[in-house]
Amino acid sequence: MGLTLVEKIISEHAGKTVHAGELVISRVDVTAVQDGTGPLTVQEFKKLGKTKLNNPERTILFIDHASPSPRKELSNTHMVLRDFHKEYGAVLSDTGAGVCHQRLVETFVNPGEILIGADSHTCTSGALGAFATGMGSTDIAVGMALGKTWLKVPATFKIIVSGKLREGIYAKDLMLHLIGMIGADGATYKALEFTGETIDNMTMSERFTLANMAVEAGAKCGLFIADDKTKTFLTERGRGDKFRQILPDPDAEYERIIEINAQDIPHTVSCPHTVDNTRPASELKDVKVNQVYVGTCTNGRIEDLRVVANILKNKKVHEDVRMLICPASKDVYKQALKEGLIDIFVDSNASVLPPGCGPCVGVHAGILGDGEVCLATQNRNFQGRMGNTKGFIYLASPYVAAYTALRGYISAE
Repeated sequence: MGLTLVEKIISEHAGKTVHAGELVISRVDVTAVQDGTGPLTVQEFKKLGKTKLNNPERTILFIDHASPSPRKELSNTHMVLRDFHKEYGAVLSDTGAGVCHQRLVETFVNPGEILIGADSHTCTSGALGAFATGMGSTDIAVGMALGKTWLKVPATFKIIVSGKLREGIYAKDLMLHLIGMIGADGATYKALEFTGETIDNMTMSERFTLANMAVEAGAKCGLFIADDKTKTFLTERGRGDKFRQILPDPDAEYERIIEINAQDIPHTVSCPHTVDNTRPASELKDVKVNQVYVGTCTNGRIEDLRVVANILKNKKVHEDVRMLICPASKDVYKQALKEGLIDIFVDSNASVLPPGCGPCVGVHAGILGDGEVCLATQNRNFQGRMGNTKGFIYLASPYVAAYTALRGYISAE
């Protein structure tokens, strides 16, 4: 019996051939925490009595969720990570550097590797052809100490997308469409292996969006075959020598195969308060919005900002809308400055935030008022996600976000 992509990667790291359903001990290449989960990981690591990290150069501490810190309590947790960095030699990605998942693909993760991170959207790096998954703080502490983890090999859903996406339709629409099809728990503990003509033609940015939201269908990871676009991305980031291609076997066994025609996908919006509560944007023009938020690990890349800037140029955000734009990393921010995108955003009356996760997780910089509505490019719209249980969050692509900001209601034109 042949192996799926995830089975091949885990087999390499387990030192033997493994199949879906097996419990294995696997070597890990990269471990990561952020400022919400990191302090507990540090605490659990120290309980293990280890005097050093297994691989400090590939143990990454991110300060991004409260970046910069809005409260002294959070500032104190940041001190825990900074002190751990100095004591044990772990890599520190400090305030302003960017969202952990964007930073991981920019700098730290390569095809064929295993990344475990104390954050559910660690799966973003799967777009590079890696097995990347989120785990609890204690599991990450063990991975940091031993360079190993244990897990059950996930069964795989093969997602085949064929044809060309219509004008203005993006990966975010595809992923929301898929989650609406199978449900928020429709792929629980499965690997989603994305393939097909549409996927082959996607930019790395769009692939990152798909991988990022795999967990919103309950999946353990989302994976892509590394190809020439992956190689170009790695080369541009100074790690072209890390490129390698791992292919699933022709006779690999999949638990489920889902085929999607790209032409059938509309501008798709996820309505409160679950990600699988999806509807076409054209059916939501009666929904007025108070805030539009563009950014996050899902859609804060330079390609996303270009889409928004192209729509906003020489126009003004609706007078009843607050528009927040947050580049996903310092590098994205610098590129947006270089291309003049920040000027366009400021001239349109949008507010540009420093790289980080604040509004998405409801920590700072964009908390909703009672009864307010936000359309966001983030990955979750759970009740209270943006800091107020009385707020309402709709999810959409940067394209829909830009038009919504101009119109004052949900719109894709």
